[in-house]
Amino acid sequence: MSVVNSVKNRFSKFFGKLFKKKNACIGIYGPPNAGKTTLANRIVKDWRDESSEEPLGSVSHIAHETRKAQRHHKLEIESKGNKICLDVVDTPGLATKIDFHDFMKEGMGEKESKQRSKEATEGVIESVKWLDDLDGVILVMDATENPYTQVNVTVIGNMEARKLPLLIVANKIDLPTSDPDAIREAFPQHPFIAISALDGTNMETFYEAVAKQFG
Repeated sequence: MSVVNSVKNRFSKFFGKLFKKKNACIGIYGPPNAGKTTLANRIVKDWRDESSEEPLGSVSHIAHETRKAQRHHKLEIESKGNKICLDVVDTPGLATKIDFHDFMKEGMGEKESKQRSKEATEGVIESVKWLDDLDGVILVMDATENPYTQVNVTVIGNMEARKLPLLIVANKIDLPTSDPDAIREAFPQHPFIAISALDGTNMETFYEAVAKQFG
C-alpha cells in the first residue's frame, strides 16, 4: 500500500468515527416472566417513529409466552444529550429446565402443553444463538425473586466471557415484595438500574443508563 493510500485510509477511519451515528443491536435477556417483553414494548412505545406499525410482543402470566425473538429496528433513544440508535431484540425466556407438565398446570391440554414446551425449548436455543450478533445485553431480573438463579449466573458469566457490555435491570419494583437491592448486591460488578416496566417507574433513569452503557 502506498503512503498516500495509507494516509487516506487513516483519515477515512478518523472521520468515519467522528461522524458515525451511534448504533447498536441490544438483546433483552432474562428468565421467563421477568418482564422482558413488557420492557421491550415500553421502549418501542416511547421511542419508535409515529409512522411505524411494528407490532408489540404478547404478554402473559404463563411462562414462555415469547417463543420467537422479535427485533425492533432503529429506535433512537436520547437522554441528557446522549443519543443512540438501537435495534432491540426481545428474546425468549432462558430456562435450564422446561417441563410440559408446568403448562398443563396452567390449564392447557397435554398435546398443547407438549407443543408449547417444544417451542419454548427452541426459543431458548434461538436466544443463545442471538448472542453472536449482539453489541450488548440488558439482563432483566424479577426484583421479587432470588437473584442467585442458575439462569442469571449463567447469563452473566456468558456475557463476561464474550466481553459484551451488560446492564442489569431489576424489574417489578412496583410490587410490595420487591427487593432490588438484593440484585444490586448480588452482581455489583455491573451497571444496575431498578425499574417498573409495567407502570414506567424510573424509565428516564433507565434510558440514561442505556445511552451511557451502549453508546
